[in-house]
Amino acid sequence: MVAAVRREVQAILLVLLGTALLRISLFSDAYLRYVRAGLRPYLVATGVALVLLGVVSAVAAVRAMSGAAAATGDPDGHADGPGHGQPGDHSDHDHHGHHDHHGHHGGPRIAWLLTLPVLAIVLITPPALGTYTAQRSESTATKPASADAAFPPLPTGDPLVMALGSFDARAVWDTSAALRGRRVKLTGFATPKKGGGWYLTRLTISCCAADALASKVEIRGPYASTEAPPQGSWVEVVGTWQPDGQTAQPDTIPALTATQLTRIPEPRNPYE
Repeated sequence: MVAAVRREVQAILLVLLGTALLRISLFSDAYLRYVRAGLRPYLVATGVALVLLGVVSAVAAVRAMSGAAAATGDPDGHADGPGHGQPGDHSDHDHHGHHDHHGHHGGPRIAWLLTLPVLAIVLITPPALGTYTAQRSESTATKPASADAAFPPLPTGDPLVMALGSFDARAVWDTSAALRGRRVKLTGFATPKKGGGWYLTRLTISCCAADALASKVEIRGPYASTEAPPQGSWVEVVGTWQPDGQTAQPDTIPALTATQLTRIPEPRNPYE
């Protein structure tokens, strides 16, 4: 009986976990706070599989409990052992009954507590990684696959809309300095700079939030101090690259003289 009840709890946990996955991947875009967009089909498939497995496990647990009750002739599933209900056996019966009560009910009651973390996933969606992670991560400008690899020509447009990580890579590794004199538009959130000022920051993930890396651009000009946005706020910045003494190192942080700044809501996908 206890084993059947435990299977019931396991089944409910599977259904809740599957429901949580479907909630964040099939019925909303919340999954983008955890993994790349390309992993959505796998999350949906996993959620469906967990729900089906939970339903099958629940049916099996109910059948097991019904079979145990039918075998003992007691709908409550209590076996009639020797001396059960016989006069003069009260002390022994009470001792075993007390033991069975804890064995049958104490364990399952504690097991139900395992549903609380899963319910938290269903009911509460944590925010995406932000300033806390960015401030503890060095800026990383992705190096081309080959040290001598040439960057493709920049597209037309003024301002040129670029991903912040792509801007960093161009500014640090493009020996042709194709960004020189080009106005660009970048999107990110504000993080403080030691000694004053701030960085425009964006987190990049390869697979999931656990491998997030920060891309940063130092903002200069009038928006660097007096008109700086609040920490953690999302902004679009238009400006020009300042190629002043950077070296071809992954931890180089390029600079941008901003001429326009616009506050925006957090994008649907907070990562690049």
